[in-house]
Amino acid sequence: MTLKTRPLGTSGMDVTTVGFGSWAVGGGGWAFGWGPQDDDDSIRAIKHAASGGVNWIDTAAIYGLGHSEEVVGHALADIPAADRPLVFTKCGLDPDPVDPYKPMSRNAQPAFLRVEVERSLRRLQVERIDLYQIHWPDETGTAVEDSWGEMARFVDEGKVRAIGVSNFGVDLLERCERVRHVDSVQPPFSLIRRGSGIDVIPWAAAHDTGVIVYSPMASGILTDSFSRERVDAMAKDDWRRQADSHTEPALTRNLALRDALRPIAVRHGTTVSAIAVAWTLAWPGVSGAIVGARTPEQVDGWLPGGSISLSSADLDEIAAAAERLQVGTAPVRPK
Repeated sequence: MTLKTRPLGTSGMDVTTVGFGSWAVGGGGWAFGWGPQDDDDSIRAIKHAASGGVNWIDTAAIYGLGHSEEVVGHALADIPAADRPLVFTKCGLDPDPVDPYKPMSRNAQPAFLRVEVERSLRRLQVERIDLYQIHWPDETGTAVEDSWGEMARFVDEGKVRAIGVSNFGVDLLERCERVRHVDSVQPPFSLIRRGSGIDVIPWAAAHDTGVIVYSPMASGILTDSFSRERVDAMAKDDWRRQADSHTEPALTRNLALRDALRPIAVRHGTTVSAIAVAWTLAWPGVSGAIVGARTPEQVDGWLPGGSISLSSADLDEIAAAAERLQVGTAPVRPK
């Protein structure tokens, strides 16, 4: 199996259509953790994805309060330089030093971003970050133009290669674009959460901005083995236990949509996970999908999604199921 690649906007980087997501690699012990995670399993999963052709890893300073970046750094150090994936990370979330379970502050003040980039470089054990992204819009009152101007200076200084944003709407993207081109945007996007297909993804396509979507499998729901029992067995500090998508009444509808993907997966000789990922990649403007894994076996479940091309009939069948089950409110299929 050879993974396809697509340009990440005008950044000069070609990325495989699937990238390794390191959110769960951060482990538990913080507000949006996934419960305990074995570091050795994480490193094996990262190396397995790289050996399967995945050429980029996405992480963030906030994942595990820096721990995810450290684990990614250890994994990269063991991979020969010629085979080493690109490294993407995110900044701008400031945790409470007293209570790690307290919601973090969305802080994009230039001084804080500068502290963050130095910390990430050290934890990742790299001299330059390939893509550096503001994780969420600022809540401190800092003008986005000031934050984006500092991000541009990181490029000028050689600390990062390209800059992007995550969870930004079109209004903020427009303001950033007037200061310096937005190399990449990272929105949530899945069959269950399709809102970015209305505005952010089309905006990016029109502005030659790369798009790397996150949570294409809806944080586990759109996988072959997910179940209500899986939710009940989750660690107490797994954020998904309280998420609307993972609790009733939405959970029943979401699992029914997952089941509607099974016949399509059978026709393609693959997994439901791979079909869910391939659906996001069918949208014009999407460069790649960030897909998480905690073990090498989980990587094998979604890796084929980077090579599958869904037919118009497949997309129609999926759209009909989403409408019938009343899952999501945004467009149900790409044009």
